[in-house]
Amino acid sequence: MRVIVMVKATAASEAGEMPSEKLLADMGRFNEELVKAGIMLAGEGLHPSSRGARVRFSGSKRAVVDGPFAETKELVAGFWLWEVSSMEEAIEWVKRCPNPFEGDIESEIEIRPVFEAEDFGAEYTPELREQEERLREQITARHVKS
Repeated sequence: MRVIVMVKATAASEAGEMPSEKLLADMGRFNEELVKAGIMLAGEGLHPSSRGARVRFSGSKRAVVDGPFAETKELVAGFWLWEVSSMEEAIEWVKRCPNPFEGDIESEIEIRPVFEAEDFGAEYTPELREQEERLREQITARHVKS
């Protein structure tokens, strides 16, 4: 199963405070463990929401809302995409993770399963599955060339 592992933002990350060399090294070692275990598919840190935007949908209308966004605890500061055997395995890996923020800052990491094709049922027709597979192949081919 694939899971997205989201590091929740803090006031410090939203203020643009960068991690120390020690924290970057600790996270680098943790990422190496994930890669060696065959779990990590992707992972990145995100800039503060002040550098982002949201597009709000209301029927056929679209409205762009520029950051920053008020609810820091609801924002994401970074993420991993992992392939694990179970939610329990993902939880065990997160428990081994260095605290993503230094000092006495309380932080949180959220784990959520990624939808797989079989989760969508009959509505996900063979034609839609074929289209999805074609798109994934194109993405992979594009990244192999880079």
